[in-house]
Amino acid sequence: MARIERFEDLDVWKLTREFAKDIYQLTNEGEFAKDFRLRDQIRGSTGSIMDNIAEGFERDGRKEFIQFLYVAKGSCGETRSQLYRALDVNYITKEFFEIHYQKAMIISQSLSNFIKYLKQSEINGLKNKQL
Repeated sequence: MARIERFEDLDVWKLTREFAKDIYQLTNEGEFAKDFRLRDQIRGSTGSIMDNIAEGFERDGRKEFIQFLYVAKGSCGETRSQLYRALDVNYITKEFFEIHYQKAMIISQSLSNFIKYLKQSEINGLKNKQL
């Protein structure tokens, strides 16, 4: 695997960054922009995915990183739930829902695979290691 020196090198973090950008753009439009509670919740949970990946990586310990990846995975589930709510009140189209639900599922699966890999790894500190 590639040498990982920063959390920005992680493919799952890159996917999540793009996903968060999409969610922010969506929540700046129409009725969604006026529903402050749902808007802030979905922005928060989406941001939490990428933030927990970053924070866990910076802790520089495998077990702690895994714990933060689980939190990120939970936030991904929360975002999927909020996508359903946005769909149910017609803030998003079925097409937007399907595309972004699938993106969230890819992120969730990537997190699961990464957690599994790290659990089987003998790496203790993660910075500047082969991941």
